[in-house]
Amino acid sequence: MDKKIENIGHLSGKVLLFGGIYSNLQALESIKQIAEKEQIPAKNCICTGDIVGYCAQPEETVQFFKHWQARSIAGNVEIQLRRGAKNCGCDFKEGSRCDSFSQQWYQFAQSQLSKKSLEFINTLPEHIQFEYANKKITVVHGSFFNISQFIFKSTPWHCKQPNFEATNSNVIIGGHCGLPFHHKENDNLWINPGVIGMPANDGTPNVWYVIIDDSNNFFNFKHYTLNYNYTLTHKLMKNGFLPEAYAKTIVTGIWDNTEILPELESRLQGLSVQL
Repeated sequence: MDKKIENIGHLSGKVLLFGGIYSNLQALESIKQIAEKEQIPAKNCICTGDIVGYCAQPEETVQFFKHWQARSIAGNVEIQLRRGAKNCGCDFKEGSRCDSFSQQWYQFAQSQLSKKSLEFINTLPEHIQFEYANKKITVVHGSFFNISQFIFKSTPWHCKQPNFEATNSNVIIGGHCGLPFHHKENDNLWINPGVIGMPANDGTPNVWYVIIDDSNNFFNFKHYTLNYNYTLTHKLMKNGFLPEAYAKTIVTGIWDNTEILPELESRLQGLSVQL
């Protein structure tokens, strides 16, 4: 089956990049406020997928995102939801804590979404491509080849390089792994802006995003942290349907486990993110 790739042409001015909203309406409201403060139009705001996820307001989050008219690709969660699948497709190890927890939050999210929200989810492309500051950029969720592939800063470059070749891109904007990073080799750059729905396992409740800009016709980017009303998110997650461990993570900034992480990223748990 051919991939659904949306080419949005040439963008200019500031572009806001973020991922993993994870049904966290409070974080989404805050990132929209950042866009307004920075005077970034909705068409220049791009999500790397997983609008739906671990938190308590999947329906409200999808509808808010839809009315904002920002752009997003489909994450593995959206792909599974529109297929009517019984699991999130996150590629967690069978029987792991993440796999067990996913049975709770995915079924909760699936039960909450309206027909209109599912119709919107069905419109999301698998990838977005655009030209910016004389560079070709492709937005992926996991990788271009596998939507559920976990790619981290420590992932060897030879695993990343084929994505640039297959898409003829200079820059890849990735998601899925939940941690912000950037990795440059030669003239190619991989940026993961991080996610706004969950902390980055660094011991703070803040979440992450990136703004790129083309000042003086150069490609510039910067990682930022976002402070939002996480206490309300935490309160809403304690509804009896969602994993208590994830509600705790919203406040502590520490992941319940590091099952998906490579050794390097696992050792960095609780430490400030260095970018």
